[in-house]
Amino acid sequence: MGTARFGTDGVRGVANADLTAELALALGRAAARVLPAQSFLVGRDTRRSGPMLQAALSAGLATEGADVVDLGVLPTPGVAFVSEQRGAPAAVVSASHNPFPDNGIKLFAPGGAKLAVALEESVEDELEALLADPARPPRRPTGHGVGRLLADPGGAAEYASHLESVLDGRRLDGLSVVLDCANGAASEVAPGVFAALGAEVTAICDRPDGANINDDCGSTSPGRLAEAVTAGGADLGLAFDGDADRLVAVDHAGTVVDGDVLLALFALDMAARGKLAGEKVVVTVMTNLGFRHAMARHGIEVKETPVGDRHVLAALDVEGLALGGEQSGHIVFRQRASTGDGILTGLNLADLVVRAGRTLTELSDGLVERVPQVLRNVAVPEPSRLAEAESVWEVVTEIEAALGETGRVLLRPSGTEPLVRVMVEAASAEEAEDAAGRLQAAVREALSGDCP
Repeated sequence: MGTARFGTDGVRGVANADLTAELALALGRAAARVLPAQSFLVGRDTRRSGPMLQAALSAGLATEGADVVDLGVLPTPGVAFVSEQRGAPAAVVSASHNPFPDNGIKLFAPGGAKLAVALEESVEDELEALLADPARPPRRPTGHGVGRLLADPGGAAEYASHLESVLDGRRLDGLSVVLDCANGAASEVAPGVFAALGAEVTAICDRPDGANINDDCGSTSPGRLAEAVTAGGADLGLAFDGDADRLVAVDHAGTVVDGDVLLALFALDMAARGKLAGEKVVVTVMTNLGFRHAMARHGIEVKETPVGDRHVLAALDVEGLALGGEQSGHIVFRQRASTGDGILTGLNLADLVVRAGRTLTELSDGLVERVPQVLRNVAVPEPSRLAEAESVWEVVTEIEAALGETGRVLLRPSGTEPLVRVMVEAASAEEAEDAAGRLQAAVREALSGDCP
């Protein structure tokens, strides 16, 4: 498989290098064998490599006897929604917020939830076996047993209709909003839904050409959105990523509001309306300590999981909770969706602003008093070797002892890119920067190998 492998969000790598048509074909066969179903749903984002990889994946599914329903370009949460409605497994060809040359394949179980870890491991084991022996039993079907490839562009309309219903009849009349669609899968559906609910919509980065997805735009680069909001005098700006499963907001003054603050806003609003089940919210280890302090002040319990909305969803379901999310803007409204949904999050934020009759600036000001946090990405050839890098963990121990209870350290291999992610929180920005620099150097020295 090269460097493409199952990570926190499926298989991902450079398209046609790490993630090849041959690999996609084998993955389709493996998925059909481990997730036997009469039909599979398949959607994609706007990358140039998407149709190629989708064709190969679909061929793999069909050669094992499954019909494949092509939903076309559709946000990842849109595919998950259709999967939930139809009770069918699904796949999305997308690398989410990654740059254009990358692509990925993520799988959903019937019902629209990402595969449980054990089931995903079974798919990966079967994939490896098929790559080693394409003739691996059982024998593939022939004649009427061969799967069909079917087009169904109606999934986008189903998803849009669902989104238009989530405000329970409320509307967004009088709200001016700028939508940064990241030249991705949200480019058609998001502006249409917001306009249908009465918002005055200006869309930017909504002209995908196959190569401009996430290119200096979207949730990872909200600068253009901030400029558009302030230049146009809009009330609110919303930035999606390439597959529209995450959201970052911008207030009317151009200030970026990330997932931690958005999650805090939603938690307090839902609690006030009696909709926050258990008075609990689920977050990941990356969530700033300031969020935890804010929730404690309002009597809301915080449950913590590893990084990844799959883990957030699992924690929500264990206790029947309603709200969870990540700093990156993956937010799960469990009663409305089976995965993070950037458009749904944006609609709920717009609705909150309209109901409150206050600006996002007023609502968010002082809500989360952030502990200084520094995030660093260290490019290394084999991030999985982090666990055995004793010299790195010695530095971690030293830094944790120095920080005491005033901060914390988190190192983890990325599940989607060849990176080790370093996070440090400390009492001061200087302390956090110094500690992060030491850790970055330690990781590079221990794991870079022959890389510069």
